[in-house]
Amino acid sequence: MALDNSQVLTIGVDLGGTSLRIAAYSPDRGVLESVSLRTRLEAGPIAVVDDMCEAISKLLTQHANGRDCAGIGVGSPGPLELPAGRLHHPPNLPGWDGFPLLAEMEKRLRRPVILESDANAAVLAEYELGLGKELGIDSMCMLTLGTGVGNGIIFEGKLWHGSAGMGGEAGHMTVYPDGALCGCGNHGCLESCASATALVNSAERMISSGKAPGLALLKSDGRGLTAHSLAEAAKAGNVDAKKIYDETGRSLGICLAGLVNILNFPLYVIGGGVANSWDLLSPSIFEELERRSYVYALTAPGRAAAAGMPGGGTRVLPARLGAEAGLMGACILPVYSSAEYSSKPTWASA
Repeated sequence: MALDNSQVLTIGVDLGGTSLRIAAYSPDRGVLESVSLRTRLEAGPIAVVDDMCEAISKLLTQHANGRDCAGIGVGSPGPLELPAGRLHHPPNLPGWDGFPLLAEMEKRLRRPVILESDANAAVLAEYELGLGKELGIDSMCMLTLGTGVGNGIIFEGKLWHGSAGMGGEAGHMTVYPDGALCGCGNHGCLESCASATALVNSAERMISSGKAPGLALLKSDGRGLTAHSLAEAAKAGNVDAKKIYDETGRSLGICLAGLVNILNFPLYVIGGGVANSWDLLSPSIFEELERRSYVYALTAPGRAAAAGMPGGGTRVLPARLGAEAGLMGACILPVYSSAEYSSKPTWASA
């Protein structure tokens, strides 16, 4: 059955540890409207679901206009148990262990809800609308650097879930065995080295050591410490802020080297807010890739074994869709996941 883009409406939800973003979307027109709310973690998961469902209902009322709602897509921090739709010890959603997110949303909305990890939603958007479409590849891996570090995988045109829906947790690969404590309970996970939270924690440790007066000044000047303020400081020549980004890139390079050696995909994408500082991260990323991944050394664009690869070799690139990837992926999830449509729709851009 062919999809009539003009008659379809979906709702996408990007559930984060600090904010909720909800959008009404039509395949022929793109995002019709989006809203952003604070994630009220302190009020508990039921309150957050109430906020989401209230916003979803308002958008459906405002934008139906004769369109059929194909479903609601939700990208959530993991680990997620699928298809049950339960969360298990999510490091960035404290108090949500065992919470049946899918069932709670469907009970309130009485509509089909498609639940995926937030990183799976982001990689789906990059595959359908961004770099995957541009390069014409059918397999790719994405790391999303935000409050935590997510990981989404497309394998031969399909989202990779693993046997319990928990496939793609590279954010909790150990980079440094004796590294900083991660929210998952392990030490030295990529998330504890390369998330926005990790950048701020690194700065705090340097300030506490008494050896980073520039960062101490940055902390006290009213802006506070954020990944964005640290990036601005690094670009302005702050040596300590630059060191933090060098170390973050090194951590990413170590993780990516393992992923490249294991997966041998043609594309690895870095997304999320921290990826906006690609110019600060990329030198140490590629230094580590060259040192630690012989597969990358052989298959990078222009190398000996790259010519026959889809997309022209192993590429590591910043996300084309930027911070919008997670929300866009959630918007297109219902149609992507629907068995009703035998042919792919033509998507409108963000």
